[in-house]
Amino acid sequence: MKHYSLLLAGLLLFSTTASILKAAGPERVDEVSQRSQSVLPFALDQTQQTFSKTVHGGVQHIVVKPTGDSRQIKLVQAYLLKLANKFRKGDFSDTEQIHGADMPGLAQLKTAKSDDIRFEYKAIEKGAQIHYSTEYPQFVQALHEWFDAQASDHGNSEIPGHSQHHATPAQ
Repeated sequence: MKHYSLLLAGLLLFSTTASILKAAGPERVDEVSQRSQSVLPFALDQTQQTFSKTVHGGVQHIVVKPTGDSRQIKLVQAYLLKLANKFRKGDFSDTEQIHGADMPGLAQLKTAKSDDIRFEYKAIEKGAQIHYSTEYPQFVQALHEWFDAQASDHGNSEIPGHSQHHATPAQ
C-alpha cells in the first residue's frame, strides 16, 4: 500500500510538472515582456536569453543580438552580476515582479540557505551568464521547474556558439 501511495504521488507530480512545461500562450508572453521592461535595464528585444538545465542546476545566458553594441552588453553584464548577488541573499524579487509569486520552483528556491545553491556570475563576449548549482535534490528540482517556467515565459531559442559551451548536462 505504501508503494502505491508513492507511485500515485509521483504520477501526480509528473502530471503537474508536465502541464507546466507547455509553452506559455501569447497573452502570457506579452504580459511577461511588459513586466520585464520595468525591471530589466537592457533592451529585451535586442537580447537573447536561454535557460539550460544541468544535472546540478542550470545555466542562464543573456547575449546581445546586434554585434558590437557595447552599451547593451555592459547593461546585461551589470544586471546579471547584480541578480546573482541578489539571489545569493535569497532575494528573488526581480523574478517575482516579472513572472509572479506563484512561479514554479520559486517558493522552494526562497527556502534555500545562503550556501545551499551557488550562483556563479561570468561575463561572456556578448553578454553574461549565471551558473546555478546545488547538491541538494529538492533545489535541483526547484531550479529545473524555475528554468522550465522561464523558458516558457521568455522563449528559449538557442544562442549560436553556446550549445557546445555546456555540452554535457553534468556541467
